[in-house]
Order: sequence, then C-alpha cells, then structure tokens
Amino acid sequence: MNQTWGWLKGGIILGLVFFAAAAVVKPIGVSTQYVIADCLIFCSITPDLAQEITQEDGSVIYKSSNPYLNKSKGKYVKAAKKPGNYGFVFVFAMFIGGWLAAKFGNAKIPNDEKWIPRVWSENLGASWGKRMTGAFIAGFMILFGARLAGGCTSGHMMSGMMQTSLSGYLFAMGVFVIAVPISIILFRR
Repeated sequence: MNQTWGWLKGGIILGLVFFAAAAVVKPIGVSTQYVIADCLIFCSITPDLAQEITQEDGSVIYKSSNPYLNKSKGKYVKAAKKPGNYGFVFVFAMFIGGWLAAKFGNAKIPNDEKWIPRVWSENLGASWGKRMTGAFIAGFMILFGARLAGGCTSGHMMSGMMQTSLSGYLFAMGVFVIAVPISIILFRR
C-alpha cells in the first residue's frame, strides 16, 4: 500500500522545518551552494581564481579575479575555500534525503501516475524520458532565474516569505505570473 502525507501534513512539516532552521541556524537557501560548487571546480583548474590573503594585522580576507565570486566581500570565495559550511552540508543532505525517501518510501516504478501525472500524459505523452527532461529543464530555468534574482526558490519564496521579505513576495509573484500561463499553454485541458 502506497501512502503519502498529503499536502496539508507535508506543508505543516515543511513549515516547521523552515521555522526550526531559521530559529536554530539561519534561513534555508541553497542556490548559492551551486555557485560555491562551481568555484570549487574552477579553482581546482585555476588556483589563483580564489585567494585567501592574510593581512598585516593577521586578519584574513578572500578575493577573486571573478567579479561575481568577489561579491559580498568575498563571501563566495571564503565558502569555496572552506566548503564544510552549513549550506553545503544541507545540499548534500537533500540528495541523501531524496535517496532515502525513494529507497524506503514505497516508490513505484516509473510510468505510474506518481511519476507521470495524468494531465502530463494526456497533453504531452506518457514518455518517462520526456517527463524527466521536462522536469530537468524546468528546474534549471527556475534555478537560473532565481540566481539572476540573487537567491533561490527556498531562499526567496519559502524562507523569504516566512520572514516577510518584500523580495520573497515579489519572487513568488513572478514565479506564479510565469508558471500559470505556461501551465495553461502546456496543459490545455
């Protein structure tokens, strides 16, 4: 028997997790960790891309020849030089949590309505590959747009709205202003 939590129970649990994270550590946001992962990769190829500089007074500053990485007084460079930070661990925990949920959560084989919703298959076909490609492209587009806006869906929309941040509400509004017409176009029925 395959049981799900349902939207209400899942929403309450998600809200409590976000509240606990904000109260104990800091608000959740993960897209910055992809920038830091990029920095880790490119810094292994070009070591002078990220520099840790000890000043005369003993303080340490972080700089990069890349203007984007140099933002926020070298915060991204520092995180790449010391990747064991909360956010990086959180991203890896998401992958592990997703794997555990798939492994032990009574997931069925692809091609059932859980993997390919009826509205998708009626409008776009029942191809599992097409569904996964569509999900990947949509996820990439929202991540790209979120980074362009200086955050991510979890940072802007979920954590941001929880903190009554104007940018959080504007980002959420932008997501729905785009998502609703696209959905209407893709899923005509």
